[in-house]
Amino acid sequence: MESLKKSLKYFAQIPDFRYISQLDEDKDLVNSYISVKNLFRRVKIREDIFSSLVFFTNYDIVGDERPDQVAKKIYNDESLDWVVLISNNILNVRDEWPTPQRVFDEYLLEKYKTYDNLYSVKCYKTVEVRDSIGNLVLPKGLDVDSDYSIKYLDAGTNNEVVRTNITYSITNYEDEEEKENNKRNIFLLKPEYLAILLNDIKSIMAYKKGSSQFVTKTLLKADNPNFFTY
Repeated sequence: MESLKKSLKYFAQIPDFRYISQLDEDKDLVNSYISVKNLFRRVKIREDIFSSLVFFTNYDIVGDERPDQVAKKIYNDESLDWVVLISNNILNVRDEWPTPQRVFDEYLLEKYKTYDNLYSVKCYKTVEVRDSIGNLVLPKGLDVDSDYSIKYLDAGTNNEVVRTNITYSITNYEDEEEKENNKRNIFLLKPEYLAILLNDIKSIMAYKKGSSQFVTKTLLKADNPNFFTY
Protein backbone atom coordinates (compact mmCIF):
# COMPACT_ATOMS: atom_id res chain seq x y z
CA MET A 1 0.00 0.00 0.00
CA GLU A 2 2.83 2.42 0.86
CA SER A 3 4.58 1.76 -2.46
CA LEU A 4 1.30 2.33 -4.30
CA LYS A 5 0.75 5.67 -2.59
CA LYS A 6 4.32 6.67 -3.42
CA SER A 7 3.76 5.83 -7.09
CA LEU A 8 0.73 8.14 -7.20
CA LYS A 9 2.75 11.22 -6.27
CA TYR A 10 3.30 13.78 -9.02
CA PHE A 11 7.06 13.46 -9.46
CA ALA A 12 6.79 9.68 -9.53
CA GLN A 13 5.03 10.09 -12.88
CA ILE A 14 7.94 12.01 -14.45
CA PRO A 15 10.86 10.06 -15.97
CA ASP A 16 14.50 10.69 -15.08
CA PHE A 17 17.36 12.13 -17.08
CA ARG A 18 21.02 11.41 -16.26
CA TYR A 19 23.77 13.75 -17.43
CA ILE A 20 27.43 14.42 -16.64
CA SER A 21 27.84 16.26 -13.37
CA GLN A 22 29.04 19.87 -13.49
CA LEU A 23 29.48 20.14 -9.72
CA ASP A 24 32.88 21.28 -8.47
CA GLU A 25 33.24 18.24 -6.21
CA ASP A 26 32.81 15.95 -9.24
CA LYS A 27 35.07 17.76 -11.71
CA ASP A 28 38.03 15.41 -11.16
CA LEU A 29 35.90 12.29 -11.53
CA VAL A 30 35.44 10.47 -14.82
CA ASN A 31 31.87 9.97 -16.00
CA SER A 32 30.24 11.20 -12.84
CA TYR A 33 26.51 11.50 -13.53
CA ILE A 34 23.59 13.24 -11.86
CA SER A 35 20.00 12.05 -12.22
CA VAL A 36 17.24 14.66 -12.31
CA LYS A 37 13.58 14.71 -13.22
CA ASN A 38 12.90 15.60 -16.84
CA LEU A 39 10.60 18.57 -16.18
CA PHE A 40 10.22 19.20 -19.90
CA ARG A 41 7.74 16.33 -19.76
CA ARG A 42 4.65 17.65 -18.02
CA VAL A 43 1.88 15.41 -16.75
CA LYS A 44 -1.43 16.21 -18.43
CA ILE A 45 -4.81 14.69 -19.12
CA ARG A 46 -5.44 13.20 -22.55
CA GLU A 47 -7.22 15.75 -24.74
CA ASP A 48 -10.28 13.62 -25.52
CA ILE A 49 -10.84 13.19 -21.76
CA PHE A 50 -9.97 16.77 -20.82
CA SER A 51 -12.45 18.20 -23.35
CA SER A 52 -15.39 16.02 -22.25
CA LEU A 53 -17.51 16.96 -19.25
CA VAL A 54 -18.62 13.33 -18.92
CA PHE A 55 -15.38 12.51 -17.09
CA PHE A 56 -15.62 15.42 -14.63
CA THR A 57 -17.79 16.70 -11.82
CA ASN A 58 -18.18 20.22 -10.46
CA TYR A 59 -16.70 21.04 -7.08
CA ASP A 60 -16.77 24.21 -4.95
CA ILE A 61 -13.64 24.79 -2.88
CA VAL A 62 -14.63 25.31 0.75
CA GLY A 63 -12.90 27.93 2.90
CA ASP A 64 -9.13 27.54 2.93
CA GLU A 65 -9.10 24.04 1.42
CA ARG A 66 -5.82 23.13 -0.27
CA PRO A 67 -5.46 20.86 -3.34
CA ASP A 68 -4.18 18.01 -1.17
CA GLN A 69 -7.21 18.29 1.12
CA VAL A 70 -9.57 18.17 -1.87
CA ALA A 71 -7.70 15.11 -3.18
CA LYS A 72 -8.07 13.42 0.20
CA LYS A 73 -11.80 14.12 0.23
CA ILE A 74 -12.47 13.00 -3.37
CA TYR A 75 -9.83 10.31 -3.99
CA ASN A 76 -9.00 9.38 -0.39
CA ASP A 77 -5.35 10.16 -1.16
CA GLU A 78 -3.74 13.57 -0.58
CA SER A 79 -0.82 12.68 -2.90
CA LEU A 80 -3.25 13.01 -5.83
CA ASP A 81 -3.34 16.79 -5.40
CA TRP A 82 -1.72 17.02 -8.86
CA VAL A 83 -4.84 15.38 -10.39
CA VAL A 84 -6.93 18.19 -8.89
CA LEU A 85 -4.61 20.77 -10.43
CA ILE A 86 -4.24 19.29 -13.93
CA SER A 87 -8.01 18.74 -14.10
CA ASN A 88 -8.24 22.55 -14.11
CA ASN A 89 -5.02 23.27 -16.01
CA ILE A 90 -3.67 25.07 -12.94
CA LEU A 91 0.06 25.78 -13.24
CA ASN A 92 0.46 28.48 -10.59
CA VAL A 93 -1.31 27.56 -7.34
CA ARG A 94 -0.54 30.91 -5.74
CA ASP A 95 -2.43 32.87 -8.43
CA GLU A 96 -4.96 30.33 -9.68
CA TRP A 97 -6.15 28.74 -6.42
CA PRO A 98 -8.20 30.66 -3.81
CA THR A 99 -5.98 32.53 -1.39
CA PRO A 100 -6.28 31.64 2.34
CA GLN A 101 -8.45 34.26 4.05
CA ARG A 102 -5.69 35.62 6.29
CA VAL A 103 -3.29 36.03 3.37
CA PHE A 104 -6.07 37.54 1.25
CA ASP A 105 -6.86 40.16 3.90
CA GLU A 106 -3.18 41.05 4.29
CA TYR A 107 -2.82 41.38 0.50
CA LEU A 108 -5.81 43.74 0.27
CA LEU A 109 -4.54 46.02 3.05
CA GLU A 110 -1.13 46.16 1.41
CA LYS A 111 -2.67 46.95 -1.98
CA TYR A 112 -5.26 49.54 -0.87
CA LYS A 113 -3.39 50.91 2.19
CA THR A 114 -6.52 51.97 4.15
CA TYR A 115 -9.97 50.57 4.85
CA ASP A 116 -11.49 53.69 3.28
CA ASN A 117 -9.80 52.87 0.00
CA LEU A 118 -10.63 49.19 0.31
CA TYR A 119 -14.35 49.84 0.75
CA SER A 120 -14.65 52.76 -1.67
CA VAL A 121 -16.74 52.32 -4.83
CA LYS A 122 -14.83 50.80 -7.72
CA CYS A 123 -17.63 50.76 -10.31
CA TYR A 124 -21.37 50.56 -10.92
CA LYS A 125 -23.20 47.68 -12.59
CA THR A 126 -26.69 47.14 -13.94
CA VAL A 127 -29.45 45.12 -12.35
CA GLU A 128 -31.45 42.81 -14.60
CA VAL A 129 -34.41 44.49 -16.30
CA ARG A 130 -37.32 42.64 -17.95
CA ASP A 131 -40.51 43.91 -19.55
CA SER A 132 -44.02 43.07 -18.39
CA ILE A 133 -44.05 39.67 -20.16
CA GLY A 134 -40.60 38.62 -19.05
CA ASN A 135 -38.48 39.56 -22.06
CA LEU A 136 -34.92 40.48 -21.11
CA VAL A 137 -34.33 44.19 -21.70
CA LEU A 138 -31.05 44.67 -19.84
CA PRO A 139 -28.72 41.96 -18.45
CA LYS A 140 -27.24 42.13 -14.99
CA GLY A 141 -23.61 43.07 -14.44
CA LEU A 142 -22.82 45.58 -17.18
CA ASP A 143 -20.37 48.34 -16.21
CA VAL A 144 -22.17 51.69 -16.41
CA ASP A 145 -22.26 55.16 -14.83
CA SER A 146 -24.01 55.54 -11.49
CA ASP A 147 -26.93 57.49 -13.02
CA TYR A 148 -27.44 55.13 -15.96
CA SER A 149 -31.05 54.80 -17.23
CA ILE A 150 -32.79 53.12 -20.17
CA LYS A 151 -35.82 53.73 -22.36
CA TYR A 152 -37.54 50.80 -24.06
CA LEU A 153 -40.81 49.72 -25.65
CA ASP A 154 -42.60 47.22 -23.43
CA ALA A 155 -43.65 44.27 -25.64
CA GLY A 156 -46.54 43.42 -23.30
CA THR A 157 -48.18 46.85 -23.12
CA ASN A 158 -46.70 48.47 -26.24
CA ASN A 159 -45.89 51.46 -24.05
CA GLU A 160 -42.59 53.30 -23.84
CA VAL A 161 -40.95 52.79 -20.46
CA VAL A 162 -38.16 54.74 -18.79
CA ARG A 163 -36.25 52.98 -16.02
CA THR A 164 -33.94 54.73 -13.59
CA ASN A 165 -32.24 53.51 -10.40
CA ILE A 166 -31.10 50.35 -12.17
CA THR A 167 -27.50 50.29 -10.97
CA TYR A 168 -25.70 49.00 -7.91
CA SER A 169 -22.23 49.80 -6.63
CA ILE A 170 -19.27 47.46 -6.31
CA THR A 171 -16.52 48.28 -3.81
CA ASN A 172 -12.88 47.39 -4.27
CA TYR A 173 -13.31 44.70 -1.64
CA GLU A 174 -16.34 43.18 -3.38
CA ASP A 175 -14.51 43.20 -6.70
CA GLU A 176 -11.48 41.43 -5.24
CA GLU A 177 -13.70 38.97 -3.38
CA GLU A 178 -15.59 38.11 -6.57
CA LYS A 179 -12.31 37.34 -8.34
CA GLU A 180 -11.37 34.98 -5.51
CA ASN A 181 -14.78 33.31 -5.47
CA ASN A 182 -14.58 32.70 -9.21
CA LYS A 183 -11.58 30.46 -8.50
CA ARG A 184 -13.64 28.28 -6.16
CA ASN A 185 -15.69 26.52 -8.83
CA ILE A 186 -13.49 23.81 -10.31
CA PHE A 187 -13.81 20.53 -12.17
CA LEU A 188 -12.58 17.23 -10.76
CA LEU A 189 -11.87 14.03 -12.62
CA LYS A 190 -14.38 11.46 -11.40
CA PRO A 191 -12.71 8.79 -9.22
CA GLU A 192 -13.85 5.96 -11.50
CA TYR A 193 -11.68 7.37 -14.32
CA LEU A 194 -8.54 7.75 -12.22
CA ALA A 195 -7.07 4.39 -13.32
CA ILE A 196 -7.44 5.42 -16.99
CA LEU A 197 -5.52 8.63 -16.30
CA LEU A 198 -2.69 6.85 -14.49
CA ASN A 199 -2.33 4.24 -17.26
CA ASP A 200 -2.32 6.95 -19.93
CA ILE A 201 0.36 8.91 -18.10
CA LYS A 202 2.62 5.85 -17.82
CA SER A 203 2.42 5.48 -21.59
CA ILE A 204 2.90 9.19 -22.32
CA MET A 205 5.81 9.60 -19.94
CA ALA A 206 7.71 6.49 -21.06
CA TYR A 207 10.84 6.98 -23.17
CA LYS A 208 10.90 5.13 -26.47
CA LYS A 209 13.70 2.86 -27.66
CA GLY A 210 15.75 3.87 -30.67
CA SER A 211 17.74 6.70 -29.13
CA SER A 212 21.40 6.42 -28.13
CA GLN A 213 20.40 8.06 -24.83
CA PHE A 214 17.80 5.37 -23.99
CA VAL A 215 18.50 3.30 -20.87
CA THR A 216 15.02 2.31 -19.66
CA LYS A 217 11.47 3.57 -20.17
CA THR A 218 12.03 5.93 -17.24
CA LEU A 219 15.67 6.92 -17.80
CA LEU A 220 17.76 8.64 -20.47
CA LYS A 221 21.51 9.14 -20.24
CA ALA A 222 23.60 11.69 -22.14
CA ASP A 223 27.32 12.40 -22.24
CA ASN A 224 26.71 15.95 -23.49
CA PRO A 225 26.05 18.18 -20.43
CA ASN A 226 24.11 20.61 -22.66
CA PHE A 227 21.73 17.92 -23.93
CA PHE A 228 18.11 18.18 -22.85
CA THR A 229 15.21 16.09 -24.04
CA TYR A 230 11.58 16.91 -24.49
